[in-house]
Amino acid sequence: MPAFKTLDDLTDIAGKRVLVRVDLNVPVSGGKVTDTTRIERVAPTILELSGKGAKVILLAHFGRPKGAPVADMSLKLIAPSVESVLDHSVLFADDCIGEPAATAVAEMQNGDILLLENTRFHAGEEKNDPDFTTALAANGDIYVNDAFSAAHRAHASTEGLAHHLPAYAGRTMQAELEALEKGLGEPVKPVVAIVGGAKVSTKIDLLMNLVKKVDALVIGGGMANTFIAARGTSVGKSLCEHDLAETAKQIMIEAANARCAIVLPVDGVVAREFKAGAANEVVDIEAIPADAMMLDVGPKSVEVITGWIERAETLVWNGPLGAFEIEPFDAATVAAAKVAAAQTTAGKLVSVAGGGDTVSALNHAGVADDFTYVSTAGGAFLEWMEGKELPGVAVLTRG
Repeated sequence: MPAFKTLDDLTDIAGKRVLVRVDLNVPVSGGKVTDTTRIERVAPTILELSGKGAKVILLAHFGRPKGAPVADMSLKLIAPSVESVLDHSVLFADDCIGEPAATAVAEMQNGDILLLENTRFHAGEEKNDPDFTTALAANGDIYVNDAFSAAHRAHASTEGLAHHLPAYAGRTMQAELEALEKGLGEPVKPVVAIVGGAKVSTKIDLLMNLVKKVDALVIGGGMANTFIAARGTSVGKSLCEHDLAETAKQIMIEAANARCAIVLPVDGVVAREFKAGAANEVVDIEAIPADAMMLDVGPKSVEVITGWIERAETLVWNGPLGAFEIEPFDAATVAAAKVAAAQTTAGKLVSVAGGGDTVSALNHAGVADDFTYVSTAGGAFLEWMEGKELPGVAVLTRG
């Protein structure tokens, strides 16, 4: 990975105005933040800069206001939660550019933290408009990007600012990039990837990239059914994209050419209803009843998967193995996650996981904290796994 500057390269920043791009796009219900994970992730960067006497100016988006102010998408709603997590007072400006922002910045004392209004209240943000970017840059001396989750977007606050101000990676961005480098950039082999989820159609690029980089690709979730069907095996009423059979075959051919093992279920947990506690049975993959659907991989498959995890030096995980939201169809995901966590805590495995369902599944299994790194970045994590260049990262490495 090309070198990028971090906060370690920042010295003598007392009194400097530091524009920090953070991810505050948090879930809100009834006007209250219901999950502060993303705020907690960026807290170390904010507090480190504040502690060194910088004037810390936070830039963020919230929701999809489509370039105009929307009352219930104001970051003013998020400010109290930011204060609570930081245990530090947070000032607020009613706009991210213009007179409201300039006045608020001018009144800051060293160590103050100021949150500017939603950058997406301006159409210029998502368009990466030069004039809007210049207006944002007017409020800062230094730019720090600590929002890997938005790094796949070439927006004014995620990419444009790095062309106007000295640019650095914040602690969360740094940790994410270092973890991802260990995952697929320069991993210790053998490397195993677990990819689950509902549909192959959403992860074609991902699968095509992974088979060229990993030693084994474990495919679970609904997407496994498409591969099983592509081999000519009936999957009953299971979720399956039959129209992607040729794509699945091509991925298997690419894997064979790259000497990547494709690991598919050899048995499955099937049911006639998709609901908690539904009557279910374990069947061999060749014997899925015509009126049943596979909702989890079976115990023989779990043995195979955990065997691959135990042999691996590096594990990259995106997507659950089954319908983990509903018991008992969470069993395979939980079992594999616990083995991966145990290998990691024993110092035998580097484990990197990401994607919304994956994070939820690992939390459900109670092992998220035991993985080497769990990314909350969603789309950016997926695009990284697909081998795509992320604009917000690339611009940090070209300064």
